[in-house]
Order: sequence, then structure tokens, then C-alpha cells
Amino acid sequence: MTIAPSTSESYGLGAWDLKELLEDTTDARVSEALESLEKKVGHLEAQRERLEDLETGELVEIVRNYESVVEEMAVLGAYAGLWFSADTQDVAALAFRNRVQHELTLLQNRALFFPLWWKQLPDARAEALMPGGDDARDTRFFLSDLRRLGRYSLAEETEQLINTKDADGIGGLMTVHSMLTNRLTFHLEVDGEGHELSRDELMNYALSPDGDLREAAYVELGSVLERESNILAQVYVHRVRDWHNENVRLRGYDSPIGVRNVANDIPNGAVEALLGTAESNVGVFHRYFRLKASWLGTPKLRRYDLYAPLTTSDCRVEYRDAVDSVLDTFAGFDPTFAAAARRVFDEGHIDSELRQGKRMGAFCASVLPQLTPWVLVNYAGRVRDVATLAHELGHAVHGMLSEDHSVLTHHPSLPLAETASVFAEMLMTDRLLDNESDPSVRREILATAVDDIYATVLRQAFFVRFEETAHAAVADSRSAEDLCDLYMQNLELQFGDAVEIADAFRYEWLGIPHIYAMPFYCYAYSFGQLLVLALFRRYQQDPEGFRPGYMRMLAYGGAARPEEILAEADIDPADPVFWQGGFDVISDLIDQLEAL
Repeated sequence: MTIAPSTSESYGLGAWDLKELLEDTTDARVSEALESLEKKVGHLEAQRERLEDLETGELVEIVRNYESVVEEMAVLGAYAGLWFSADTQDVAALAFRNRVQHELTLLQNRALFFPLWWKQLPDARAEALMPGGDDARDTRFFLSDLRRLGRYSLAEETEQLINTKDADGIGGLMTVHSMLTNRLTFHLEVDGEGHELSRDELMNYALSPDGDLREAAYVELGSVLERESNILAQVYVHRVRDWHNENVRLRGYDSPIGVRNVANDIPNGAVEALLGTAESNVGVFHRYFRLKASWLGTPKLRRYDLYAPLTTSDCRVEYRDAVDSVLDTFAGFDPTFAAAARRVFDEGHIDSELRQGKRMGAFCASVLPQLTPWVLVNYAGRVRDVATLAHELGHAVHGMLSEDHSVLTHHPSLPLAETASVFAEMLMTDRLLDNESDPSVRREILATAVDDIYATVLRQAFFVRFEETAHAAVADSRSAEDLCDLYMQNLELQFGDAVEIADAFRYEWLGIPHIYAMPFYCYAYSFGQLLVLALFRRYQQDPEGFRPGYMRMLAYGGAARPEEILAEADIDPADPVFWQGGFDVISDLIDQLEAL
């Protein structure tokens, strides 16, 4: 598998530039930013006495004031978060993040009166105040969406207390968790030489053509997680209890996962249809795992071998080559798509190099509609890193295509937030297949795509099923070892008799960052991947007819309800038949693999 060498010297590995958010972090500059926010919050507070006698035009004016406050808070908060992500061990970054979180919490509490007032306003009064006209579309959607959340809101003093306690309570605990997990080092012996590695560097070897090296990498990961298991499990227990106590007991959500469903604006029934369909289709991947075992020449696939390459060569891709390949692929789909992605590089908004202490994994941060998003990847030269780069740039493009919206309606619902990122990965796979005629190489490309689809669809769905059982177990005061047992049961249901699961994986759940930071987030990946499989099939059938509607879908951002956006594409997320269609596409890919 080859990617053409770069013809450009423009883009090299490096760190991002955050100066567009904040020129520097001197006391004078930070004080200036906080003083500006103080004035805006004070101006908003001055409107409080007018709320009961507002006219529609005055309501719109207050929303504009509130929007301005949110924008400035977003900039300061983003700078603090991005600086900390670049080096979770930097004392200055941590001190700045702590200061900003403290100050923003105080300001948020002062601005809280407005959304709470609107959420709790009688329906007739709210309807009478609602602005009309196309120019107020974003404002109207923002206000209507706030009211959707009204039933889960508490009294203002209670909300303020929760915010204040969260900043130094669960929020502080999540900061400690990030510092702990990103400082972990792993020892691995390669060719007789010992190496001290970060987790991302260690996981490079989990993709090695050498089966013994893959096993050693996973055993070392499990060993370190086991060593830290008491602390990590304790962090998780407190996260789960805090989630339940605030959201289920105080706010009245119907279940722990229901909290995420409401936040995503996805009905419980649609999420259950997705997860249930995933569970009933484990056999699709069991078939693939058995085929992969035969290609690797082993009677049964080991969990160590799940992402094993089918070729013995360890293909490396230079960063510049990867960037050019992704941008060229995007240009082949739509010039606007490529031009938006290029902005991330041209403006220095990407942090791509591997560094000790840097946050592991990858993400994209869309801070404000008018700002090019910031992207973090840990680029190690693997072919999968090219797909990750395309994925995160897809997120960035999504943010830029919806830049005409307010900061209040810019961010899409989490499940739809994967629509551009996963589509970008599919474009990369399609391009590689189009440029390759060698059957063995085509098999490697397709197998890598199915590996990634497994990781995005089935693996994430089963993470969520584990979370459901884990939250119930914590409520039942079960031990950390009980949670490990539950995770092993989850793996046994997921893999059946198609994959051999070593005991090293019983601690794997402790290293899943999303279950700590954002409980039940993971089904968004399954949702997005299966949605994109359906969309991509339409694209292949009619590229020109597909493109306008797809770009319009991305341009919505978060300015319409997910069900409304999907209805335009004739998609009903509550219908298991729709989700089954995604698994049928996966079966077709496996058929193609088997035929090679």
C-alpha cells in the first residue's frame, strides 16, 4: 500500500499556535480578558429586572448579549483546555486552567439567570415572545431547544451551587485523571532493546506485523492498568456516583444513559434500536474474525491480533505525504471541503507531533464559528494515522461549513458530529482502493477498513453496554474486581467463540477515556459510522446528486434537531431496519474481502 510522496514542503510535524485565542498569558493580558467578560456579564445582569415585561425585540437583544458572553467564555476556556492538552504535565498550563475554570464558573453562575428564566416561562408567554423571520432562525432554535431541557433544570441557587462544586469537585477529579493517565509510561523490549513509551507510542506496536510484539504491547498495557487499577477504579466510581446523584436523583432523568440521550436530542428508542441492532449483528464480525484468523495462518484469532496487518511489511507514511494525500482526497470530493481543511494547516491550528505528557488520542475543537478549529493528533506514521488525520480534519470541515451560525447553535449533536469525520475516512479508503489493482494490497486496504469499522461500530456499542451494567453495579456498591468481571463478560458476548480473550484485557476498561470524561458518549461513534455507511453508498451511486444535500446537512451544524436533519435524508433513527442496512453494507465489504 503506497501513498504518493509529497510535492510540498509546507507542512511538517509540530505544535499548534494558540495566539489567535490569547496573545499571551501575562497577568495583564488575562486580567484584561476577564475584565471584558466582567463588563459583559454585568450588562447582561442589568437586564434581569426587565424580563417580566419584555417585548420580542428586547428578548432578541438579550440573547445577543448572552451570545457575546458565551463567545468570550469559549475563547478563554478553549485556550486553557488546549494548552493543557498539549502538555498535561506543564505546571503553568495547569495553573492557568485552574484559574480560568474558577473565574468562568463564577461568571457562568451570574449569567445563569437568563436561560433558567426562559426554560421555566409558561408556554403561552414563551410562544408570544418567540421571534419570527428568517433572520432570527438561529435565535428561535436556540430558545426552543432551551425549553426542551427545562424539565431537568433546578432552582437558580441550586444550579449555581452545582456549578461551583463541580468546578473543584468532579471537574477537578477529571483533571487529575487526565494528568494521571497521560503521565503513564510503558516499557517494551524491541529487538533486544528496552524502550520507555507513551501509550500512543506503545499502541504503535499493537499494530505490528510481529504477533509476539503485539502481544507484548497489550500485556504491558494491561499490566500498567492493573497496577493503577485501584486509583482508576476509584476515580470511575466517583464519576458514576456523581453522574447518578446529580442527573437521576436531582434532575429527574429516567436513567444514566438517558442523560446523554437528552443532551444529544436523540430519543431513547432510537439509541436502543441502534445498540440492539449492534448486539444482534455480532455474527457479522465473528465471520470476519474467523476469515482474518485464516489469513494470518492461525486456528483462532487472539484479541492481541484484532488489528493485525495482513502483510508482513510495516508501512510508514511521512507526515507531509499524509497531509497531501488527505487534502487531495478531499479536493476530489469537493474543492470547498479541501480548502476548509487546508486552513487548519495554513493557520497553524494543528498539533501533530508525539510528545511525552501530551494528551493521548486525537480530537478537534471548534471554538467559535468564525475561527478555524484546532486539531490534535499524535502522528506516528502508521497508515491508520492517515485515517485519523482525515477523521479529525473532517470534524474541522464540519465546523467551518456551519460557520454562518451563532455560537449558540454552531455545534451539532454528538451523533451527527461524526457525519463529516467518518465520511472523510471513507473517502480515504475509497481513494486507496481506486488507485490499487494488486489483490493482496486491496485485501489489506479493505481489511484495515473493516478493522476500523469494527472499532467504531461494535466496539463502541459494547462500551456503552458495559457502561450501563457498570453504572448499575456501582449503584449496587460492587467492587472494582466485579467491574472487571463485568467487562470480561462484555467481551465474551462481543467476541463469542471467534476470538480468544486473554486475562490481560480484564483491565482494559480502566483505560477508556470517554467513560470517565463523557459517560455514554461512545454510541455517537456507532451512530455516525452506520449513518455514514448508508450515506456513502448513496454517494457512490450518484456523486453529483448526493453532494449538495450532504453539504447542506453539514451546514446545519447544531441549528436544527437531529431528527429533522435526518428526515431530509429520509432516515428514521428509531427504525432498526435503517441500522440493519448499515450492517448489510459491512457484510458486503466482508464478501468483497472473501472474494479476493
